[in-house]
Amino acid sequence: MAVLTNALDKLLGYQMRRATAVLMADFVRTLADFDMRPAEITTLLVIAENPDCSQSEVGEAIAIKRANMVPIIARLIERGLVARTRVDGRSLALRVTGKGAEHAVEAWRRIAGHEARFRERLAQEDLETVLAALPVLRAAVDEDEAAGET
Repeated sequence: MAVLTNALDKLLGYQMRRATAVLMADFVRTLADFDMRPAEITTLLVIAENPDCSQSEVGEAIAIKRANMVPIIARLIERGLVARTRVDGRSLALRVTGKGAEHAVEAWRRIAGHEARFRERLAQEDLETVLAALPVLRAAVDEDEAAGET
């Protein structure tokens, strides 16, 4: 059988998508018994790090639209992981519950292992380059969207 070539292997976006698929599959496996989607876990972790934040602040921090945050927060509240408290007449603040804090600690412990598995595959210099380059690419997209070039 012939070995096929794949010109896509030379494309940055293709390589990033393939790498992201591998990373996300491992992330999901690592936290599978939490019975939470990655966006829910991420939301929980951001709230744990930022007590009394608003739902819109969390959405902005993790780049999730306001409408999409509603079911995520509702599920976290329903599961007893997050609570809302009234800050003033109209504003609500989010805070993890005791159970939510326990989940967050365990999630971070597992995520550290997940990260280590992949970081160990890269030389320190390569890891530093990747970690410096990816935010530059994300900022370029944000700049293009702000300029209306999407």
